[in-house]
Amino acid sequence: MKTLKTTEELAAFCQIAASKPYVTIDTEFLRERTYYSKLCLVQLAVPDHDGDDAVLVDPLVDGLSLEPLYELFRNTDVVKVFHAARQDLEIFFVEAGVFPEPLFDTQVAAMVCGFGDQVGYETLVRKIARQDLDKSSRFTDWSRRPLTEAQQRYALADVTHLRRIYEFLADKLEETGRAHWVKEELHVLTHEDTYIIEPSEAWRRVKTRTTTPKFLSIVRELARFREGYAQSRNVPRNRVYKDDALIELASTKPQSLQDLGRSRLLLREARKGEIADGILKAVQLGLSCPQDEMPQADNGRDKQNVNPALADLLRVLLKAKTESSGVASKLIAPAADLDAIASGQRDVAALSGWRHEVFGEDALRLCKGEIALAAKGKSVKVVEL
Repeated sequence: MKTLKTTEELAAFCQIAASKPYVTIDTEFLRERTYYSKLCLVQLAVPDHDGDDAVLVDPLVDGLSLEPLYELFRNTDVVKVFHAARQDLEIFFVEAGVFPEPLFDTQVAAMVCGFGDQVGYETLVRKIARQDLDKSSRFTDWSRRPLTEAQQRYALADVTHLRRIYEFLADKLEETGRAHWVKEELHVLTHEDTYIIEPSEAWRRVKTRTTTPKFLSIVRELARFREGYAQSRNVPRNRVYKDDALIELASTKPQSLQDLGRSRLLLREARKGEIADGILKAVQLGLSCPQDEMPQADNGRDKQNVNPALADLLRVLLKAKTESSGVASKLIAPAADLDAIASGQRDVAALSGWRHEVFGEDALRLCKGEIALAAKGKSVKVVEL
């Protein structure tokens, strides 16, 4: 096992990788105490190489630059292979503003190839590579040094088995003609909007039962302050105050430090200093918001004019299409999409792209009364009307 600790060593390995058809990549990071993930380790592996075909890169070493890796990311002749890439991509985007291109995510590919919803790496290793993973180092603090030999082996396994998994899934996608399905799915992973959280939009992530514009105005300002504070100081947003405390503050509308002191859910640190001042200012901004600038609640599925019978039929159709295509149901159409279709909405992901081919076309025909569903043994078939 080799650990690269200098920029020159990393550049040399990336030069080797640049001559290969693909490179497998994984990261280890910490996020419990920070807003942004702290990159602690990078694992890389290439196919068919006589020397070190799998290495660890230690980004915590002083003086090491990851620029050779980012240059490899920009090399469109080499496929960059990840499993469940979203958090890895967020790290590289935040660190360097770069996305790997072209990208292949084995979790997405496995969902298209019939391995179920959000299949884990361990499952794919067992089913495709026919190997078992040593899970003893799963809860490692990857920021501590030195790493033990067992920890290094555990980390390398995340990219060595990934080679066999990638080759298997890539071949299967070519056989079935579904490679473009995966490419379409990965587009959202390489769009910067996926990873940028604007403080002004943070309120949309807060779940609340009260949806009056005045209440939501206060929620918006409290969420805006919390997100901006957490980002600027690189601390988890829950370390500022949690969602339940935010909802409590929006309900009680504190006007002074004494009011904050009566909160049941607010952390002690948030009842004084900058956070307390920010809370009180946010509440005032919410209360004084002009009527025409107040946020409006999204029309969630419980507010849609959903035809419940049609929604149930769409679920049956989806199950039938999942069984016939082998594609995970959640990838084709989540429950919210089915309810949206049943309420008459047509600007829905399940009705566009490759999903239209697999499910959307018949879903629309079902809505129009052009087809029916019938039981045939243990399966469901589509009947033309």
